[in-house]
Amino acid sequence: MTITAAADGSALGNPGPAGWAWYIDDDTWRAGGWPHGTNNMGELKAVLDLLESTADAGLGAEELLVLCDSQYVINSVTKWMPGWKKKGWRKRDGKPVLNVELMKALDAALEGRQVRFEWVKGHAGHPLNEAADQRANAAATAFQKKQAPPEGPGLGGEVPTSVPNTTDVRDDGTDEVTGRELALWSDAVRADHRLADQLLHPELTEITTTGTLLDREAVLDSLVPLVGFDAVDEVCGADITVQQIAPTVILLTYITSGAAGTTHRSSLWVREGEQWTLRHHQATPVQG
Repeated sequence: MTITAAADGSALGNPGPAGWAWYIDDDTWRAGGWPHGTNNMGELKAVLDLLESTADAGLGAEELLVLCDSQYVINSVTKWMPGWKKKGWRKRDGKPVLNVELMKALDAALEGRQVRFEWVKGHAGHPLNEAADQRANAAATAFQKKQAPPEGPGLGGEVPTSVPNTTDVRDDGTDEVTGRELALWSDAVRADHRLADQLLHPELTEITTTGTLLDREAVLDSLVPLVGFDAVDEVCGADITVQQIAPTVILLTYITSGAAGTTHRSSLWVREGEQWTLRHHQATPVQG
C-alpha cells in the first residue's frame, strides 16, 4: 500500500507566526506551528511529523508518497542532506546548515523508510496541496492570535515530540532561492514550462554565452531537459555563492561544466510578496 499525503508550511511575515500541516483526507490530517518561524521550517516540520505519525501508527513499513510544493524541502532531503551530514551538517563553504535540528530529525525519521517526493505547484488547485496549505495557514493564524491551533485527528498514534518549538529563528531566503535555482536545472521543470513559469519574473532577461539578450518568452523556449548533466546538482547544492544584496534581492554565482565547456553563471532573484522569482541570469564562458 502507498500512503499519499501533502505536506505544507506557512509563515505570516516569514519569519512570523508559522504553521505546518500534512493531509491525507478530511479524516486523516495533522497541523501545528510556532509563535515565530519560517515557511521553510513549516515545510520541513510537516514532512517530519508525517513520517513520525505514520511510524507511530504502525505504518512505517508502507511506502509513503509526499506531495510537496517546496523545492527547498525536496532537494534538502533527496540531494543535499547526505553531503551536509558527512561535513558535520555544514555546507561546502563551511557555513552551518539552516534548520539543522529539523534536518537531523528528518534524517533519523527517514532511516529504513520507503519515501518518494513529488513536486506540485502551490496554489494551483491541487486538492491535497490546497488542503494542507489551508490547515498550515490556519495554524499560523491561530498562533498570531495567541490561540491554540486546530491540530486535526492525526493517524491515531502518539504525538511526536522530537523537535521543540522555538522563537529564535532566522531565514533570509537563501536556501529557498538556491532550491529554486536548482529546480530550473532539473529535467522535470525544463520539460514542463508550466512548472518553470512560476519561477520566472515577468520581466526576466538573460544574457547567453554568445552575448545574446533573451526576454522571458525566449528563455522559456530555450528550456529543454539536460540529460546526463548531473554535475550541476553538486554545483547548485554546494558550490553556489550567495549574496544578500537587499532584503528582497539575492545574487547567486556559480560555475557549471559540461560538454559545451565551463561557464560562470550569475542569477539575480527578487521577492515580490512571498514569491522569489528569477529576474536576470547571465552566462559567461570561461576562456581556456
